[in-house]
Parts: sequence; C-alpha cells; structure tokens
Amino acid sequence: MKFYTEEHQMFRKALRKMLDKEAYPYFDQWEQKRDIPREFWLKLGEHGFLCPMISEQYGGLGLDFGYSAILTEELERVGAGLASGIALHSDIVTPYIETYGTSEQKEKWLPKSVTGEYISAIAMTEPGAGSDLAGIQTVAKREGDFFIVNGEKTFITNGIHANYVIVVCKTDPQAIPAYKGISLIIVESGTPGFKRGKKLDKIGMHSADTGELIFEDARVPVANLLGEENRGFYYLMEKLQQERLVVALETQIEAECSLDLTINYVKERKAFGSRIADFQNTQFKLAEIATEIELGRTYVNSLVEKHIAGEAIVKEVSMAKWWISEMAKRVVADCLQLHGGYGYMEEYEIARRYRDIPVAAIYAGTTEIMKGIIAKQILK
Repeated sequence: MKFYTEEHQMFRKALRKMLDKEAYPYFDQWEQKRDIPREFWLKLGEHGFLCPMISEQYGGLGLDFGYSAILTEELERVGAGLASGIALHSDIVTPYIETYGTSEQKEKWLPKSVTGEYISAIAMTEPGAGSDLAGIQTVAKREGDFFIVNGEKTFITNGIHANYVIVVCKTDPQAIPAYKGISLIIVESGTPGFKRGKKLDKIGMHSADTGELIFEDARVPVANLLGEENRGFYYLMEKLQQERLVVALETQIEAECSLDLTINYVKERKAFGSRIADFQNTQFKLAEIATEIELGRTYVNSLVEKHIAGEAIVKEVSMAKWWISEMAKRVVADCLQLHGGYGYMEEYEIARRYRDIPVAAIYAGTTEIMKGIIAKQILK
C-alpha cells in the first residue's frame, strides 16, 4: 500500500493505542447501554483523531483521506456501532461544510467538530423517501431572514445527539425535475420548531445513535443555507463518492474481523475427536472466505489511492460498495455457521458482527441503487 507513508502508520499505531485504552474495554457496555458517551468523542478530539482532513485554519490537521481511512478501519475493528457515527461526522458531514460553507459557517461549526464538542449529522432519509432523494417532502420556505422548515426525517445517524444537522430539503417544491429544487440547510440543536423523535431500536449497531427528526415550522436563519439555494442535489452527488468509499472500508473490516475470529475458534474447538480446523469442509470454506476478502482488500485499497489522488471514481466506488457489503454479509454468515451453536450466543463476538453487517447493503445507497449507477456509467 504505497499510499500509506510512515506518518500514516504512526497515526494508526497511536490510534490503536488510544482505542486499546479508551474503547475496547468499554465497548460491550456501550452496546448494552445503546450509547457512545460524549467523553469518548472528546477524547478522540483531544488526541487529534477527529476530522483529520479539516484544514489547520479550522483546527484540523489538513491531512489526506488516507488518515480518514485509517480512522474508519480502526473504529470498525472495535465495532460497527462505534465507527458509523464517528466516521459519518468526521468524513461525511464536515466535508460538506468545508467544501461549500462560507468562512463564517466554517468558523462556527468546524473547530468544535474537530474537538468533539460538536457532533454532526446529515438528514436525507424520510419515512416515505429513502433511495429516491428527489422524492423528499421536507420543505423550507423563505420568510425574510429565515427559512421555515417542515417535515420529518428518519434513520438519521447521530440524530439524537447531534449539535447540528445538515438537512436535505426542498426550497423549490415546483422545480422540474424535482431534484433541481433541493437545498442543504444547517439546523442547530435548540432551533425553535426542531425536535427529536424517538431513538430507533435497531437489529444491530446498538451503540450507534440513530433517530427521528421532526421539523414543525422550524425557524432557521437564511445564513445557515449551505452553498447555493437549489444546488443541494449536486452537492450530495459530489460527496457520495467518499461516503460510499467509507462504507466499503467499514464492511471490508467487518469481513476481515469475522475471519480472524473464526480462524481462532476452529483452531480451538473440537468435534468428533478432531479440531474443526482439520476438517476439509472447514478448510475449503475458509479458503473461499479468505480469497473473497483478499479481493475486496486489494480493490478497496486501489480506490483509496485513487480517491487521495483526486480521481473521479463514482463507478468504481459503487462497485466496491455493493460487492464488498454483500461479500461481508456472506462471509459473516459462513463464519457464524463455523462457530456452530456458539455463534448464536451473544457472548461470542461473531454474533454481534452478524447483526451489524446487513444494513451496510442498505444505507448510503442500496445494492440495487449501486448497480443502477454502474449500469449508467458503463452504458454511456
């Protein structure tokens, strides 16, 4: 991996040391309590592990995406519930502000996002609109110096704890086609008319904060418009490349961790007088899993390198996102099977990995949406 320098490896080593002390010993408790404590966010910020790509002017380190990839991978090794919200804040939400925000917006939100004092979210999905972004119903109507926002959002990562949310809404409901009327507006905690719905009870990723957001005549200053009015859909399309690469990295790690857990288990567990690892079926299955994982790792690493270089890889990232997330689902199911009955017990980590992985083929664009993007690209 020639794009990982000695500095990258030092960053990974320091991050692992911090997570060994501050995350691994407590993660099972966080899963049970269904919450990542604020103190952990602040510790990440204190050690310089949040938003590494943000420029030094706004408190960040101004580093390349390779550092963000390392952050995503190491958080995911601890658990998907830890990685999802922090990676979203660090490498999905804050880049919108740095790229499209005014200097005042950057000064207001980025420094405290780097320290962990602020947690961010982005609200796209609605009860009646997921993959079909153009079909959103949340509306922002301008009245003087304010937008009056009405609508509901659901499945929002960091939705309950976020200090600010980038809300995808329609500022021109009559626009044809509909996507040309979409804008991004930053809504802060405490805004009149903005409230949280319930914290959602998920199959997996239990420690991850996922909630509903409700806007009832929420009064948002016009100064909180991100970029140009009615350009929101284009901004989303530009940033989804990185978001989907982050998901590909997360699912790749899930597959790798599941294999490591299973290798250790089959070496120790015995049946019919032999180690499970000595059965030919086990060996063949592990060979298949390891091969798929190696293919995924080689491909996703190549995309990280191209993304750092600034290449447009929408088609390739879509390929990685769908194939690796589906591969990880297959891998973790096979790994659970090799654990036998113990794989179904919560005390074994493979059970958590099995619960956590399926949603990766749904969020940030479903597998079916990814295939549609790829088809459009190759049929141009």
